[in-house]
Amino acid sequence: MDQSHASSPLAGAVHDLATEVVLALRSGDHLATVCGAAGIDEDNRTAIAAVRVIGADLLLPSVLYGRDPHPGDIAVLQRAVLEFPPRPDASDAAVWSHWGMTSALHRTAAATAPGQPPAVHGTDEPNAAWLEQTPWQAFTHQLSVLAPLAVPAASSAVHRAAAHRVVDLSRGFVRAVRRRNWLQAAGAGRWLAALDGRPDSLGLDRGLDFVELMGGADPRVALHVRAARLTAEGRAR
Repeated sequence: MDQSHASSPLAGAVHDLATEVVLALRSGDHLATVCGAAGIDEDNRTAIAAVRVIGADLLLPSVLYGRDPHPGDIAVLQRAVLEFPPRPDASDAAVWSHWGMTSALHRTAAATAPGQPPAVHGTDEPNAAWLEQTPWQAFTHQLSVLAPLAVPAASSAVHRAAAHRVVDLSRGFVRAVRRRNWLQAAGAGRWLAALDGRPDSLGLDRGLDFVELMGGADPRVALHVRAARLTAEGRAR
């Protein structure tokens, strides 16, 4: 791990975990445990905090490939949800991110253990009205933070807000690329790959190629770009 990735134990754990998710997305190896490959278990609090950062994307390979996630990954995501609930003063994005993890666990429980109550309770959607009047620059930033919600498995109020502001999101994608904010560009591009109505002039496919080329050393950028491509391929079938 180079010095930038080792700047803190949490940063290193996030880097390693995101790398394993990317490898799973590239290989389609749904039998491997993402957390096990990254050396993460339920007793490592730093690693659990890294799972909180990655959020529902921990289960993304199983979602996009239509396979049951590894029980170890489910257990670790449950632990992250329980260990790191949103604080009373948490941002709207943090609340929605936590909801995304909880929702992913409920979908997993319904698919893998019908009739069995999930270990984590509560899937009521938070309020998303704040997204309606948010300027397009801030809207793009918030949506990029919430890129783990851009999955075909479930809709949400955030997804619906994005669908109503595709042009704004497209503008934000271009702005992020021009500002060399590769992580924001990748997150916005992931949303755009999941939505209809983007301008033909946007050139999303070429844009994502450029984002990956320039920012792909960051595994979170690579994760969003790969997720965008798999989502677009699934919608095209």
